[in-house]
Amino acid sequence: MEQNDEHLKNLTEIRSIMEKSSRFISLSGLSGIFAGIFALLGAASVYLYFNAYFFQRYYSWGADSEELIRDGDFTRFLSFLLIDGALVLVLALGSAIFFTTRRARKNRQSIWDSTAKRLILSVLLPLITGGLFCGALLLHGQIYLIAPATLMFYGLALLNAGKYTLVEIKYLGISEIILGLIASVFVGYGLIFWAIGFGILHIVYGTIMYNRYER
Repeated sequence: MEQNDEHLKNLTEIRSIMEKSSRFISLSGLSGIFAGIFALLGAASVYLYFNAYFFQRYYSWGADSEELIRDGDFTRFLSFLLIDGALVLVLALGSAIFFTTRRARKNRQSIWDSTAKRLILSVLLPLITGGLFCGALLLHGQIYLIAPATLMFYGLALLNAGKYTLVEIKYLGISEIILGLIASVFVGYGLIFWAIGFGILHIVYGTIMYNRYER
């Protein structure tokens, strides 16, 4: 009986070692929480900067692309949106690097190994493709589809990354894809869906990850 328990313990340890070598498990739930907070602040900034009438015009069903391009307010809208989005991205990435590095050092794990490289490559391809596609939408004035597109491509990136990290990432990706598909139908509420996907879902995911793996 004791020998069987010893074999079981050895198998468990071997499985744990294999899991650590094949998956990047240093992701911190705190980085997800802070990314969600930054996204909500960014969405709130956009909402406060423009009035309800402005949103109704530019996120309406079938907005005319030529009218948007001719309108002088479009440049103001686009500039603020790009700056706001870039700031949210920088803050989210910064928090992810900080908290993930801190957790990796605490657990005496490598932050930059072959698994981490595969994880980053698996995320970059869908994100770059999505960014180029959103640029094409912007070029043709179809800005009401950008929010759904960012959610779906981000979800695909997370789904692809799920092969190299914790399984919760995969479920978050599926949730983002579903939310993006819903947002593509209710195009007049792009900012709300964007705030839910990048804000609330990240906070929920981060809280679950923190309570499950870090507390």
